[in-house]
Amino acid sequence: MTSQVSSPAEQADAAVVGEQRKPGGAKDVRRLDRVIIRFAGDSGDGMQLTGDRFTSETASFGNDLSTLPNFPAEIRAPAGTLPGVSSFQLHFADHDILTPGDAPNVLVAMNPAALKANIGDLPRGAEIIVNTDEFTKRALQKVGYAADPLEDGSLDGYHLHPVPLTTLTVEALKEFDLSRKEAERSKNMFALGLLSWMYHRPTEGTEKFLNTKFAKKPDIAAANVAAFRAGWNFGETTEDFAVSYEVAPAAKAFPVGTYRNISGNLALAYGLVAASQQADLPLFLGSYPITPASDILHELSRHKNFGVRTFQAEDEIAGIGAALGAAFGGSLAVTTTSGPGVALKSETIGLAVSLELPLLVVDIQRGGPSTGLPTKTEQADLLQAMYGRNGEAPVPVVAPRTPADCFDAALEAARIALTYRTPVILLSDGYLANGSEPWRIPDLDELPDLRVRFATGPNHTLDDGTEVFWPYKRDPQTLARPWAIPGTPGLEHRIGGIEKQDGTGNISYDPANHDLMVRTRQAKIDGIDVPDIEVDDPDGARTLVLGWGSTYGPITAAVRRLRGAGEAVAQAHLRHLNPFPRNLGEVLERYDKVVVPEMNLGQLATLIRAKYLVDAHSYNQVNGMPFKAEQLATALKEAIDD
Repeated sequence: MTSQVSSPAEQADAAVVGEQRKPGGAKDVRRLDRVIIRFAGDSGDGMQLTGDRFTSETASFGNDLSTLPNFPAEIRAPAGTLPGVSSFQLHFADHDILTPGDAPNVLVAMNPAALKANIGDLPRGAEIIVNTDEFTKRALQKVGYAADPLEDGSLDGYHLHPVPLTTLTVEALKEFDLSRKEAERSKNMFALGLLSWMYHRPTEGTEKFLNTKFAKKPDIAAANVAAFRAGWNFGETTEDFAVSYEVAPAAKAFPVGTYRNISGNLALAYGLVAASQQADLPLFLGSYPITPASDILHELSRHKNFGVRTFQAEDEIAGIGAALGAAFGGSLAVTTTSGPGVALKSETIGLAVSLELPLLVVDIQRGGPSTGLPTKTEQADLLQAMYGRNGEAPVPVVAPRTPADCFDAALEAARIALTYRTPVILLSDGYLANGSEPWRIPDLDELPDLRVRFATGPNHTLDDGTEVFWPYKRDPQTLARPWAIPGTPGLEHRIGGIEKQDGTGNISYDPANHDLMVRTRQAKIDGIDVPDIEVDDPDGARTLVLGWGSTYGPITAAVRRLRGAGEAVAQAHLRHLNPFPRNLGEVLERYDKVVVPEMNLGQLATLIRAKYLVDAHSYNQVNGMPFKAEQLATALKEAIDD
């Protein structure tokens, strides 16, 4: 998250840090340092909206937080089935945290499928709130329950709260002119109100949100607000909930500043807008909708006032083709996609390498191959980003580490693309894209100056004294070629994918020239100025944990846990994957063991072994879900002891 201050083991059971008994028989209030809540139900039950609203109120309250939305790829999976379960997990605390948490302290299950799909993740003693109205014989049989788990004793190890959410919601809305089916749709707001009471969340923001969302349907807005208030009142009055909980704001976790809750895709979109403003260039997005990248297209389409132009193309190839054309025309050009789209865009990425034009290719990775797991996360596109083009076509690769870091990673990718005149691949993933955390809004003077100078006239003098424009005459420091805007008098030059002659840019089949151009393009990427990698090693460890991208949170949480148990372990995390930081080889040589956790089958480890001849040990997971801190801590302990 935003602070690296040591904190309690974040995956341990939530600690009760205080208890207050109110006079006159009022309910007890217990203070906790952290809580993990999971909302689960059918994909049509509004679990993502419920979780998002609870998250927004938690962010406004000042807690540190991390979220994990998890939903089916199908637009509407069969109701009441295990494949149709949608969930939203939120971890919030009064201290610095890094992950959505390993195991929920509270599960809100809207039907038997939600209970069965998630019960295996709950530790003994967790609280379970179930919508008893949905536990019908048919619904139980649909997911393979031979007996009702609410009655057969199988949940005796948990604190079970049976609540007829649907009935209570319909009863609360009987004064509204709604059908029963319409009233039942508000049961997620009843559940949100109940949880808001349990954890003392603010309510004003949610009520304002509902009134705004349904402004054109005031009756629906009023019904949802009424259901939300009814859930709150139910918690206050029912005997089943004798205790409510407080989690204090995380006052010490954040540097001073103005914060907001932000998802990775939203942060990335804002980073692209900021980059265009800092470069003083119009932003052009050529894109084709694809999960989980589509939110960036949706968000950027809202910012025409910042000179943003979005083009939803008919396919992936057209999207990147339009973006590359915009780059040729002088825009900060972007195309967004996921792994299958990168495969389709590879030819045009190669063209951008040949043309040496700035282009941002944003890959929000998901599980593969082919269509794979569209709504699940993976880090399996690294080798595709590095080598997934014909010929020698090197491309810089940048990867954010957290949802909020997507903002800074977008600025960094733009810096490299504009400075070195090259396409850049930005590797985020579904975990970062859909997850959220607090983000400190930067001051304008903190943002980098990305302004570029276009070519305005001749840049080369021939032997006879004639001044001409050479489109491939390079800056001696960056090896970048000049960026000439079409229509500038005297700067006409050839464009296309056939090999260019050094300097002149004329078509050339000369073997020696091709060798020179290939080596020059590689040297340009190798020479990109990237910061040295920083190592967190307070104890002089012998084992280094090296990560990249979204594994940062789980790795850091696992390392904290190990250090709390007295183990010496070092940690380093890569943002720049091509080129690697110049000091990476020297860092790796300092350690007896290097462990590389990845959500793939060992792609970074393969690169590290090949380049530095280091026997890097892979720890891999490809189940569509992020690592759990406890799981990583156990694996790292075994590596240390081996």
